[in-house]
Amino acid sequence: MKNQLSDIINFIKTLYADDYIPLHRPVFKGNEKQYLVDCIDSNFVSTAGIQVEEFEKDVALFTGSKYAVAVVNGTAALQISLQLAGVEHDEEVITQAVSFIATCNAISYLGARPVFVDVDLDTMGMSPGALDSFLRKNSIIRNGRTYNKTTGKRFAACCPMHTFGTPCRIREIVEICNNYGIPVVEDAAESLGSFVENQHVGTLGKLSAVSFNGNKIITTGGGGMILTEDQALATRAKHLTTTAKVPHPFMFVHDEVGYNFRLPSLNASVGRAQMEKLDEIIRIKKFIHDKYSNFFKDAKWNFFTAPDNVTSNYWLNVLFLESAAERDAFLKQSNSDGVMTRPLWGLLSNQAMFQDCQRDDLSNSQWLESHLVNIPSSVP
Repeated sequence: MKNQLSDIINFIKTLYADDYIPLHRPVFKGNEKQYLVDCIDSNFVSTAGIQVEEFEKDVALFTGSKYAVAVVNGTAALQISLQLAGVEHDEEVITQAVSFIATCNAISYLGARPVFVDVDLDTMGMSPGALDSFLRKNSIIRNGRTYNKTTGKRFAACCPMHTFGTPCRIREIVEICNNYGIPVVEDAAESLGSFVENQHVGTLGKLSAVSFNGNKIITTGGGGMILTEDQALATRAKHLTTTAKVPHPFMFVHDEVGYNFRLPSLNASVGRAQMEKLDEIIRIKKFIHDKYSNFFKDAKWNFFTAPDNVTSNYWLNVLFLESAAERDAFLKQSNSDGVMTRPLWGLLSNQAMFQDCQRDDLSNSQWLESHLVNIPSSVP
């Protein structure tokens, strides 16, 4: 087994000619420096000026979303999206245990609690079958609202996540949730550039959240975006994230508790340059994915490829090892050899804050936790 793991590590080193190979590093090969200089020269380096609005237009155009609202990070984007979807204190949000902690943090910031359903192995995202089964067993509809039979709390939203850039079966999820009157908020943090047929992810639910963290497919250093087709929701998102300040030439009046979540112009300037290169980045990432796929085609390990009816941005490539022991051996050997690999995040349902939350059997989620590794996926 050791020789086989060494073969994988050596192949990765042929793709990346670096002494140390990170999992996913940012790429700055465009107009980032020039746009930053232009922004500094304009004196509008915070949330005023044209850079933020132009960045929003760039993302809206690329994704096909009618409206995009830029905020400080993907977690804030998800928090506000859930709030605008109607999630309130002491309610519940159906989500998946296979996700980064930010998904459940955003739910918790609103005083709500997550409920976990399983994922499909071929997408690593929320399973419509698991969702439908859970709702059939555990929900009751009263006065047009859907409640949890066990806790008595309202299911205020459903929040699937497109894992590592691969779209989940979002159309089926939305259809199921529509039958129960549950709004869908997509956690699209990792999936800029991913499509279901010809529709960009993040545009199928009521709202969605995108991330531009330093390790994402494009970055603004830190940043996020709320996407929605609803003008009223977009207007309210911008208002809430700009401290709920009532527009006025000089007076400071705020009509509700808001958030200082607006993206600064400096970050937006970097984002605009990154968006100019996004198509090229996606093309190269597909090339890297195909290189991996060809290498692993005759191997005993399963290299993950998205289903035929979706287009993944392949933000992070995924390899399934045969056992947890083999996974751990690979993680230890690769990282010792200067090749950064990592396991799946610890299941959210096992985190101390969420251990008492309701869940189904999560059998697929548990399998992924013990078998999955991410391998280097940067654009060279």
